[in-house]
Amino acid sequence: MCDTCKCNITDDNQHFLTENGEHSVTDDGHRAVVVMKNLLHENNHQAEHNRLSLSQRQIMVVNLMSSPGSGKTRLLETSIELLKSRGLGIAVIEGDLETENDADRIRKHNVPVTQITTGMACHLDAHMIEKAIQDLTLDNIDILFIENVGNLVCPASFDLGQHLNVVLLSVTEGDDKPSKYPVMFKSADNVIFTKTDLLAYFDDFSLIKARQAVTDLSQSSQIIEVSAKNGNGMENWINWLETSLANCRTNNQQHHAHD
Repeated sequence: MCDTCKCNITDDNQHFLTENGEHSVTDDGHRAVVVMKNLLHENNHQAEHNRLSLSQRQIMVVNLMSSPGSGKTRLLETSIELLKSRGLGIAVIEGDLETENDADRIRKHNVPVTQITTGMACHLDAHMIEKAIQDLTLDNIDILFIENVGNLVCPASFDLGQHLNVVLLSVTEGDDKPSKYPVMFKSADNVIFTKTDLLAYFDDFSLIKARQAVTDLSQSSQIIEVSAKNGNGMENWINWLETSLANCRTNNQQHHAHD
């Protein structure tokens, strides 16, 4: 699991390893201190349950990932207002190590939101999401956004039950980030270049190089350039979300028809 930063055990999955927990002993009978394979299996099992449960309610889940300060919350705030104007219901799960600062910002937009504070864990996992969903009112919700913990490494390894992965890259970070953190960007359904209103002040950031770095990792990833501050590119992002929602619901209907 998250062996990179040694935070693979969280408050929401540690019960598997406690006394008499499902994975408290290994297959050969020895006591287990950390059973990474089994914990990842449990995470993926919970993620599938999350995805199925939300799909049955016709809710599309979008996992937003990036480094800290890339503009996830600002993008969410602008997106919420635009999506609401098109008649869509939005809910948000916020993930941070501490504070409810981002959740407080989202609450001002009058949508259901809950905050997950992970403590030492630098990522969200499927069990955290399952608990957070219970705290949300999801009636008449079309899109559930999960704002993951700011980190370009660990969140890429954890399935939360999302339908889409979206990775943000701000022009303040450098156009080589996709090459440095390939796992994160390779898993993205959409890569959003944010804070494009600052391009005039960061002339060492090349949109051409950044696009090429993403394309080298994945030919299927969408790439959208936006500024949540001045609105440039937001129409393309909102249109992509609406199209993805329609496709997601069509796929769900076809899946249920075959069951």
